[in-house]
Amino acid sequence: MSEIAVVHESYSFACMRCGHGWEQSYEIEHHVDADGREFVQYVVGGQVVPSPLSRPTCQNCDNHVVRIMRPGRVASARNAAHRQHRTSPAGPVEAPMSGAEGQKEHHHWHLSDLLHPFQRRAS
Repeated sequence: MSEIAVVHESYSFACMRCGHGWEQSYEIEHHVDADGREFVQYVVGGQVVPSPLSRPTCQNCDNHVVRIMRPGRVASARNAAHRQHRTSPAGPVEAPMSGAEGQKEHHHWHLSDLLHPFQRRAS
């Protein structure tokens, strides 16, 4: 059995249809087949998955119009949105909750949320 070279890569994704954003890390295994040809396999959680670079699929709406970005772009957009919603220096204010008391509302990320920190501000 030949030795397998493994490279770790991460990508950020944004669906251009529904605005869903996510990040994923991959183990990229470099193999050589019985005929001596090299090939790669993308692995997530021990499962071989299709290359995210060939035809990425939105995890939210199954659309294939997905933008691939360097790792950390979705996280940085979420952090920027979180910083915009921080409490004022006067102290914390209790925000109204939706649904059953004590449950946090799940925030669905839209494309505008992801791109907002990267848009130029007008002077």
